[in-house]
Amino acid sequence: MSTPALHGNFIPVDLSPKKYSKGQDVPSLAEIAPTGKIWDKHRANVDQIAYYYATSGEDNFLEYAWRMRMCSELLEFRLVPEETEGIFELKLSNARFCRVRHCPVCQWRRALMWKARAYKTIPQVVADYPKYRWLFITLTVKNCQIKQLRESLDEINKAFKRLTELKAWPAKGWIKSIEVTKGKDGISAHPHLHILAMVQPSYFSHGYISHTKWVALWQKCLRIDYQPVLHVSAIAKHHDPKQLIPEILKYQVKESDLVSGKEWFLELTRQMHQTRAIAVGGILRHYMRELEEENQDLIGDREEIDEVDKRSLFVKWERKLQRFKIMSDT
Repeated sequence: MSTPALHGNFIPVDLSPKKYSKGQDVPSLAEIAPTGKIWDKHRANVDQIAYYYATSGEDNFLEYAWRMRMCSELLEFRLVPEETEGIFELKLSNARFCRVRHCPVCQWRRALMWKARAYKTIPQVVADYPKYRWLFITLTVKNCQIKQLRESLDEINKAFKRLTELKAWPAKGWIKSIEVTKGKDGISAHPHLHILAMVQPSYFSHGYISHTKWVALWQKCLRIDYQPVLHVSAIAKHHDPKQLIPEILKYQVKESDLVSGKEWFLELTRQMHQTRAIAVGGILRHYMRELEEENQDLIGDREEIDEVDKRSLFVKWERKLQRFKIMSDT
């Protein structure tokens, strides 16, 4: 069986007659496809978050709830025959997505599209700058009250801009993403930055920044009176920087945090409204500027879809069962 595509649209399934029958024996997506359980988990959490919005009493949140209720209720996959008789792969070809920022399905699909774009681009960057090295950097600040999150995000972004303007800043190009996690106390928020940075090969012999110096620089840029926590690690010379793409281009908020409490989540929505998730700087903007743009299509590569078998498989979200069930194989 072939390897799933990097962007996650291909899923191996077994649609042989003994596994697929109509009527009461129609299987769920999870019974025939490894990623079916992933679809079920994300879609079940969509219903949970839609409930938070629906019971908020706020008009704009009610709109979110309505859009999310219809999100990805019906999925169409194209059947891709394999060499083994009765074995197919599925490629998502059509779905209606709500595009609400904190929708678990849309957040997942958006991250897949970000990763697909980056996976496609990174090899060209490496080819153009073969001797450059890569750093993975995590920059943090102290937890803040959830109602102060926007202010904290503004400050951390301003501080990062100051950092990139310092003479000591070593990166010639970088991808920056924001992540917010729920504090262990259940009421605060922990905003932090993940950065994938490319540095000149001379960084490790001239201009190397020790961990202590990184802390001092970040503290200076934050303009705070405490030493912040940060982490910097170098990708080994012969290792592929794409290995860190999943960490950089992932969810902004863990799905488990999104569904862990209504009031924290609703305030998170207010605080993060119209904030930027991804930013690209330096020479990487020439290659990856589109990462900063809203994904217009959460389906995937349309050209690839057009090349596969024209037969379709439809699955429908069964809310009571909390799973996707197969509707048709025609």
